[in-house]
Amino acid sequence: MVLAILPAVATNPEAEDLIESLGPDDPTDSLWRIFDSGRMDDIAPELSLLRMEQDPIHRHKDVLSHTVAVTAKTRPDLTIRLAALFHDVGKPRTRRIDDEGVTFRHHEAVGARMTRKRLDALGFDETLVEEVTELVRMSGRFKGYSDGWSDSAVRRYAREAGPLLGDLNHLIRCDCTTRNARKLQGIQEAMDDLERRIAELAEADRRAAERPDMDGAAVMEYLDIPPGRAVGEAVRMLLELKRSEGSLEREELERRLDDWWAKRVSE
Repeated sequence: MVLAILPAVATNPEAEDLIESLGPDDPTDSLWRIFDSGRMDDIAPELSLLRMEQDPIHRHKDVLSHTVAVTAKTRPDLTIRLAALFHDVGKPRTRRIDDEGVTFRHHEAVGARMTRKRLDALGFDETLVEEVTELVRMSGRFKGYSDGWSDSAVRRYAREAGPLLGDLNHLIRCDCTTRNARKLQGIQEAMDDLERRIAELAEADRRAAERPDMDGAAVMEYLDIPPGRAVGEAVRMLLELKRSEGSLEREELERRLDDWWAKRVSE
């Protein structure tokens, strides 16, 4: 596959070199070359700082190795690959070692600001900068989902992600480089569940927001009936009609309403 690149996406040689390193279907080797050669020190020196151990006591893999692995797992889309490359860029600045071990509190928010500043300096397109920055900012939002999210939390996640929801979910799926098959499966299943809930809630919200082409007042006026149970039943019938057949002309709606009313009265 070919890396998806917008026209005129960047304006200087450093940006072009960065894009080229992200271009292969599997960019692992090209990314390591640009880091090991020292070229990344000129392009985005804050990324070179990711070559650190997360935990000097237990010697977890360094953040750079994780970053390269995550980026290599993403589909060949420049926005997503830049987001993957920068998603942990805030960790060196937020790294703390205490009795709890090593922590990187709020590294996504810090990293988002760093990402925007660097991509702007590299001359990337404003829209791309905004999208990559937002993906970095939200890259950690999925943490804690397995502990239980309310429907409102799911709606908030989807609302904040907006048109980037699919890209964000893809990035989160790729942001797991563990060799523990059970842990990996658990993360993927949790994301499957989140996406299912987002779809179900979106459909429920859509249905709740639906309105028939004749409201209760119009039904009462046309049938010459007072407020009551029959009005609600008529409105629900008209709504189901709209769902199944789409919007109909007023004359046709009145004909269907006449048929429904005649049947109801006869019963």
